[in-house]
Amino acid sequence: MAVQYEKRGNIAYVTIDNPQKANILDRPTSDEIAEVWKEIWDDWDVRVTILTGKGDRHFCAGHNLATRPDITPEERERIRSEAIFWPPSGTVNGAAKIGADGRLGDHYPQIWKPVVGAINGWAAGAGFYLMLTSTDIRIASAENARFKFALLSQGWVGNGPGATYLMKQIAYADVMRILLTDEPFDAQEALRMNLINEVVPHDSLMTRAVEVANHIAGLPPLAVRMMKEFVIRFRDTPVTEAWRVQTLMNTLLTQLSADGDEGRQAFIEKRPPEFTGSIRQKGEPYPDVDEEQRARLDEVRRELLG
Repeated sequence: MAVQYEKRGNIAYVTIDNPQKANILDRPTSDEIAEVWKEIWDDWDVRVTILTGKGDRHFCAGHNLATRPDITPEERERIRSEAIFWPPSGTVNGAAKIGADGRLGDHYPQIWKPVVGAINGWAAGAGFYLMLTSTDIRIASAENARFKFALLSQGWVGNGPGATYLMKQIAYADVMRILLTDEPFDAQEALRMNLINEVVPHDSLMTRAVEVANHIAGLPPLAVRMMKEFVIRFRDTPVTEAWRVQTLMNTLLTQLSADGDEGRQAFIEKRPPEFTGSIRQKGEPYPDVDEEQRARLDEVRRELLG
């Protein structure tokens, strides 16, 4: 197995485990991680995931650039040219198989559950993309984490969404230096750019990742999931439209989940909340009201919402 998957409580642990090949995303590894992300998404008990690489040298050092030995250079170039016009079915832009997220490939998955990246070593090429697309909170090893876009220096701009995601996450000047120089940089520089959240000693990397994951796992899972989905889906939407969607999401959470009541009740009772992610059953419609009752409801609504 090139990907190790373990679940402890409400936390899933995903480890890319082919350190002899720098934890690269070859086809077997991509296939395995795609199935793992689907399992995480469908498992109601999983509230947060920690993604890391095996060992202390590589988080993920990219794709496997070697082709099958029986494919000639001429065949490879023909396939690439034909894919421009006829991308294979079941792929995203002809570059990767559809995975847990239909907008991104199987090895660039994005699910609505939070993912903490424990960057234990090199994140280069596809590994850099994986960090950008699949992790939300990033903690890096002070001694071992290194970052590199790793394509322009080979004459490529890349098939994956790395450059697009990078532009959305850090400042323009830093984006251009990463892309146009294609030089590696360390964890402290990544922190300065706000590409990652924290830098910790390597021996403390997983301990800190687990602390963050445990905190998130203790929050209301439906609200956490919907907050991540809202930010990703609507970050490019005009404020008034995004605000409307956020209001609708909040109404769904307060009306159809039990966690909203639990949070308020725990606050009143001055105790820690116990969030379950429970969803309410559909109930009976509200009874009709007379004019006097309607006038009172309208008055209260204006007071509360006006």
